[in-house]
Order: sequence, then structure tokens, then C-alpha cells
Amino acid sequence: MWDVDGNEYVDLVCGLLPVVLGYCDADVDAAIGAQLRNGITFSLATELEIEVAERLVEIVPCAEAVRFGKNGTDATSAAVRLARAFTGRDHIAAAGYHGWQDWYIGATARKKGVPDAVAGLTHLFPYNDLHALESLLSAHPGEFAAVIMEPMNTEQPADGYLHDVRDITHRHGALLIFDEIITGFRYALGGAQEHFGVVPDLAALGKGMANGMPLSAIVGRADVMAEMEEVFFSATFGGETLSLAAAVATIDKMRREPVIDTLWETGTALTRRVEAAIEAHGLGEAISLAGLPPWRLFVFNGVGDVDGAVIKTFLIREMLREGVLVNVSHNVCYAHTEGDVEHVAGAYDRVLPRLADELQTPGLADRLGCPAIHPVFSVR
Repeated sequence: MWDVDGNEYVDLVCGLLPVVLGYCDADVDAAIGAQLRNGITFSLATELEIEVAERLVEIVPCAEAVRFGKNGTDATSAAVRLARAFTGRDHIAAAGYHGWQDWYIGATARKKGVPDAVAGLTHLFPYNDLHALESLLSAHPGEFAAVIMEPMNTEQPADGYLHDVRDITHRHGALLIFDEIITGFRYALGGAQEHFGVVPDLAALGKGMANGMPLSAIVGRADVMAEMEEVFFSATFGGETLSLAAAVATIDKMRREPVIDTLWETGTALTRRVEAAIEAHGLGEAISLAGLPPWRLFVFNGVGDVDGAVIKTFLIREMLREGVLVNVSHNVCYAHTEGDVEHVAGAYDRVLPRLADELQTPGLADRLGCPAIHPVFSVR
């Protein structure tokens, strides 16, 4: 990508993960162009909805029925409302990040504007802690409609963890929802549920499904999804066809070509180079990488008088100067080449020793010349 001044960058943000094939993918662009000549939004449903739904049912283990939205929050919020309708219960247990709607964001530090009555119905629990989940559900017997979670983000699930979560959830009469907005079409074609072999009751999909076009989906058990006949879930642009055409092209390309394998290979190659550079410059205390190769996340820790946010800010700024756009993760895509990996690895080889030198002298925050970047709230 290029900025307004003509500077060139290798992009490791990729639109916050939706761009899974790459920008201007020829197959996706052709599908969008062909559909554009036939129209964008119609008065009735089109065959494209059926075509995408059939593909999702074929590739996603839990998918027996499908409804479409436009973004991840649509899908997670629909799943929560559906679970409440199916179980007749109100409380939700959540782990990870699930969007901006009241039901979730009210349980975080960014809950301004959310009524206390709504915020009090969602309870956060830590990942990889079965005791915490069991204790939470037991504290409100018969009141939980669902457990919604990212099946993985920074932490690997402990052996049997996801299976045990499903068992605990079902034992308490609740539904298990996997938020696969990120992990779907990235860990495996069928998402983390395919990769880890654990099938939830419902799943929310999005991001990589249409290579950057706005589309999400809620999928799941037929008996639960049947509640959609009574649950109101509607959007004017839910059946917008350019995104659906993009999804057909994206999914078909993933089935036809080694897209997922390439994400793993590219992510692994980049991780090896970066971790070697971190170790070579003695920065293991300050920086580490977590997650799986298709989506590696940085973990920044304070060193001496330097806060982790300052280290993150320094790294992002210096990588920009080296022609790499990166935020807090390696969001690799199918279009990244070996040359791109070499360029990014070379940038780290130049930036990390500069960081190591800066950490030898107190006061890096004062020398930054800009405010440190801080997250709006912590969810992982």
C-alpha cells in the first residue's frame, strides 16, 4: 500500500483482518464487477444468499442454517438474542471481544451510555479457567442463556479446554457460541471449530469471509436457528449482493487454492524471523508473540521505567519508517510473498536493535516525541 506522499508499505494490518486474500484480488474483483452490472440491492432475496449459505453449511461444522448481517457485532448480537429466545434465559457469560452492542460492551470499561440493567446481565470470565466458568454458571443456576467466547486469541487452549467448556455449558442448560469473526476462514476453512475439533451450538462469522466486503453470518444448529422465525433480525442491506458475490469468490478460492496453508506458512516464517531477532537483541522481557501463525499478536511488557505502551509505540513508529504498517499483530494474507516476509523481517532486524539501545537509557517516553498509544480497553 502507499500513503498520500507516495511512501510504500507492506501492510500487516489488512483492514483489521478482513483482507485475507489480498487487496484487489482478481477473482473477487471480477465477481463484484459482474454482480455490479446486475444490481446491488433488490426488493427480494437473490440466489446469492442461497449460494453463500450452502457453502457455509458445507464447510463450517456447526452450520445447519444461516442468516446474514454486515459486521461482526450483527452476528454476535444476533447469536445472543437467539440464545435468549431459545432458552428463555437472560444472562450471558463472555470471554474475549464481541463488538460494540450494549449486551457486551456494558460489561467492559467502555460502558458509558449502557443501562445498568443491561450491563448486569453479561459476566466476563477468563480464558483457560474452567473453575471460573463453572463457578460463574453455578452462581446463577438456570439463568444463563449462553456462553460466548473467542475459541482462541492470544492463548492456546489447554488440552481438552474447549471440549470441557462445551460440556459445562450444556450441563447448565446453556448454549455455546463461538465468536469466529477472526478465526473463521483463517485458522481453517471451517474456522477454529474445525481446527480444534469442537462444535458449538452457534457461531458468528465475518471478516475474511468476503475479503474485505462487509458481510457477516450467524450459523448453527437447525433447531436453534429456527427461532429466527420469531426473533426479529433485519437489515436493509443484509442481502446486498456485491458482498455475497465476493463471499462466493473468496470461499471458492479458499477451497480451490492453498489459501489457509499459505497463511500458516507465511505466519510461521515471519514468526521465526521476528522471534530470532527478539532473542538476538535481548528483548524477550519486553516483547513476545502469542497466538497462532495466521494471526500472531504482540505482547508488550514494561522494562525498567519504560511502560509496555511506550515500547509498542516506538516499534510501530519505527516500523512505519522502515516501510511496514503493523499495529499489534501480524495479520498475514494470501498475497504476502516471500519478498514481503524478507522486507518485514529486515525491518525488524533494523528496528529491534534501535529499541534495545533506547532501553539502555532511562526516559524513552520523553524521547518519543509523541504520546504513547494506549488501548481503549483491555479484553484479551
